[in-house]
Amino acid sequence: MSPRCRRGFTVIEVTIAVAVAALLVAVAWPSMQAQLMRARRADAIGALTRVQAAQEQYRARFGSYSPDLTALRGPGSSRSPEGLYEIALQDGAGDAVTVAARALPGGSQARDSECRQITLQLNQGMADFGPTARCWNR
Repeated sequence: MSPRCRRGFTVIEVTIAVAVAALLVAVAWPSMQAQLMRARRADAIGALTRVQAAQEQYRARFGSYSPDLTALRGPGSSRSPEGLYEIALQDGAGDAVTVAARALPGGSQARDSECRQITLQLNQGMADFGPTARCWNR
């Protein structure tokens, strides 16, 4: 059989193609996982932003921040909309309050070592975002 009539791939060619594909996946996978983790932070940011709006409405009505999350969001609403974070008031009432979104243990965000807990501190109408601006995708 002449070389012109051969069809198909050799084992070496297939092995090289698979090795190149595996190398590309190995390089791209960590970056993709980091981007997914960053995108899922939006669940906590959205929940904290809603608590902030509710706290400001409560403050406008009663003159101070609410010491109770259920007064703002209703009973049984301590989770973020997608269920990735637990939302809780850490401390304070009156003129200042801190709200935290903690990644649920065993959840997909539990591996987010940089932003396992995202906080929002409200002090007389001013907001401080923590622990870093990066956690707030800024």
